[in-house]
Amino acid sequence: MKEHLFTKDYCAIVTANFLLYFGFWLLIPVLPMYLSETYDCSLGTAGIIISCYTLSALAMRPFSGYLFDSFSRKPLYIIGYTVFVLIFLGYWAAGAIVVFALLRIVHGAAFGTVTVGGYTIVVDIMPKSRRGEGLGYYGMANNMAMAIGPMTGLAIHNSRAGYATLFLCGLSVCGLGLAMGSIVKTPADTPIKRQPFKLKQMLLKNGIPAGIALLLLSIPYGMTTNYIALYAKSIGLEVNTGIFFTLTATGMAVSRILAGKLVDRGYITEIIQNGFYGVIASFTAIALLEPLNASNPTAGRLLFYIIPIVMGISFGVMFPAYNSVFVNLAPKSQRGTATSTYLTSWDTGLGLGIVLGGSIAQKTSFSTAYLFGTLMAIIAAVYFKIKVTPDYKRDQLTE
Repeated sequence: MKEHLFTKDYCAIVTANFLLYFGFWLLIPVLPMYLSETYDCSLGTAGIIISCYTLSALAMRPFSGYLFDSFSRKPLYIIGYTVFVLIFLGYWAAGAIVVFALLRIVHGAAFGTVTVGGYTIVVDIMPKSRRGEGLGYYGMANNMAMAIGPMTGLAIHNSRAGYATLFLCGLSVCGLGLAMGSIVKTPADTPIKRQPFKLKQMLLKNGIPAGIALLLLSIPYGMTTNYIALYAKSIGLEVNTGIFFTLTATGMAVSRILAGKLVDRGYITEIIQNGFYGVIASFTAIALLEPLNASNPTAGRLLFYIIPIVMGISFGVMFPAYNSVFVNLAPKSQRGTATSTYLTSWDTGLGLGIVLGGSIAQKTSFSTAYLFGTLMAIIAAVYFKIKVTPDYKRDQLTE
């Protein structure tokens, strides 16, 4: 008999996840303008302040994994979510740019905590036989938030409703998410055993090879999310770059559902290996946009809109499978650490992609930067096949 996935608790945690990411994406396109208009700071200063969020989230995630494996998971999740919500009030009241920067650091730490907790709890409450499908829907909530959150934030900004309205919207949406997370009932037997704190416990040891492949894969993805609009502008490609992200998110959302069901049938490493082909093709195509647009602008525009669909589908099938790799390598008592390793690997690669992409593009061109990203994806694919796959098949657990 097929176990039921869409329980009240599962639906509540998925909704809480969607609202959390909606609040995150709501601010992303507007914050540079807010900092410039409110504090009269330069673009460079604004970038540093905004990046504080990502850095603090990245720093918090390994420690969060230990906490969620050593203490009762739901209270930690609720505390982190509560802090995340309250920071919107802080933005509203911040009177100095230093205060705003400190709030961004705390907000990022809270986000790092809640995301690790959410992924850990959703694995706890779903049946293992439908784990891949469940993670697919859970991750799809992130994609939906990415598709509509930035548009909502820009719509509020363009309506001249004021930044106070924007922060109030974030407070309200995430407050509702906190309420949804609060009604989730988690298993009483987690965590199994409190572990003494050791630095080596902040990462899942047998998940490190999978983390290395994921890190390499996320480098070109980081380049794309941060530089695709600037790249299109620099080569004179006349397109709506905002649609690129919408198409990517849509492709991810649709493909996650199918991939999750295949994961539950045991095709985990096969899905990831096939997903690499679409990813490599996508980044190669991005690198070729410059010469193609120079010779045939119509073909360049068409390719620009095809790329995010292929990329979204490819990453969409890989994400639930890759998440399952880490979860299946860890006992129940280390699910927090497994989730932390998964998210930390991805975020580290994103950060490297931003730094390397900007540096390579400045010294050469964006096309060269994306060719470098393609090389990283190829190395990741080969490493995953010859190292990660056999290790996973040997070490995976059945609980």
